[in-house]
Amino acid sequence: MRDTRESRLLLILLVAVAFALITVDIKGGESSPLNGARKAAAGVFGPVERSAAGAVDPIARTVRAIRDSGTEQQRLDQIGAENTELRQKLASSDTATGRTKQLDDMLRTAGTGGYTIKAAQVIAIGAAQAFSWTITIDAGSDDGLARDMTVINGEGLVGRITTVAPTTSTVLLATDPGFTAGTRMEGSGEIGFAAGQGAGPMKVQLLNGKAQVKPGDRLVTFGSQSGRPFVPGVPVGKVVTVEATPGELTKTVLVQPFVSFTRLDLVGVVVVPPRTDPRDAVLPPVPTPTAPPAPVAPAAPASAAPSTSASASASPSGGN
Repeated sequence: MRDTRESRLLLILLVAVAFALITVDIKGGESSPLNGARKAAAGVFGPVERSAAGAVDPIARTVRAIRDSGTEQQRLDQIGAENTELRQKLASSDTATGRTKQLDDMLRTAGTGGYTIKAAQVIAIGAAQAFSWTITIDAGSDDGLARDMTVINGEGLVGRITTVAPTTSTVLLATDPGFTAGTRMEGSGEIGFAAGQGAGPMKVQLLNGKAQVKPGDRLVTFGSQSGRPFVPGVPVGKVVTVEATPGELTKTVLVQPFVSFTRLDLVGVVVVPPRTDPRDAVLPPVPTPTAPPAPVAPAAPASAAPSTSASASASPSGGN
């Protein structure tokens, strides 16, 4: 009982002294008698506080980083989503621009040749069809298409329609080994028959074995009766190789097609043939080779100006 009573009295005494010190400190202001003790305590405990703060700061920074990591990740995710959306918009814009150019080129070709066409888009290729080199387009009998119509694009001959459904059609490409079309050489008018060879150049048999032909010469379709399966004047390709066939009645040439068959997208089906044969008018202009720049002669070194004495000695002297 004595210990407990003494402890309580000591606690009350300490509390009373604390209140008295606080009262004296407040009333004293800057001249408080406790300022010296306060400064001494700051000098002793200040370094300890700084050390403790230095030890705690990395932990605090880590806690803040963990706390803010969700916000940073959300910001990065948002930026990534915005970049993806922007790339999609750019790709869509590039696709639209490319298709617009394809359509412009195809309409220009059709207008030059006098062909009335129905534009269509390629929706399937190859293995899903009955042939090796075919495409499916999104237009059919409901759009006025029929079997054996010529198919073109802005570059030239694509193929011919073989099967027609109400909303789709199958096109046999000019590269198919079973494809054959009559051709005519630009300028000379030499007639031949072109056959597809898959991924390789087309093989053309010219009926005239003595025909004058060289690499770079171009061919167009000869045309069929009533424009089926081929209308006349459609660009086919250019000669890349002339095979040596001495003594043969025909001449064989290899022709690189104008059409890029691996990048087909928009095509046009000729629904009305031209009134007259356009001959070679549909072929693009032959690019004119640019002349190499003339060599520039090096500038001659400047000669030293003649001296006055030399000029005087060179001039004739006057006699008396």
